[in-house]
Amino acid sequence: MEVPILRFGSYLVASVQGELSDDDLQRLSENLTTKVRATRSRGVVIDLTVLDVVDSFATRILRSLTQMIRLLGAEAVVVGIQPGVALAMVQLGLTLDKTPTALDFEDGMRYLDELLEDQPRERRA
Repeated sequence: MEVPILRFGSYLVASVQGELSDDDLQRLSENLTTKVRATRSRGVVIDLTVLDVVDSFATRILRSLTQMIRLLGAEAVVVGIQPGVALAMVQLGLTLDKTPTALDFEDGMRYLDELLEDQPRERRA
């Protein structure tokens, strides 16, 4: 399943629309990093609201993806993790490490706005 990536001002939004295979996750990672570079985006929201399950492979891809986005000079936030998914992730010891998360799309956009409002376009710490 192809994940749509939309431009929203200086941000990109990747909104997962259904369950993703391992190949879909890898394709999302490639497409999103390519698009961050091509559009010179300052931030990325990855919306997982529709997912009922996030396994260890998906967790690893999300961690790597957000690190790659930072290396490209943008910030990323993962939004919409459902309570049951969060519970299962904790029980299985799956973490997103230092990947920022937010409750929903609106909170994710607010997070990026606050984080980036006074920072120059060059590499942010």
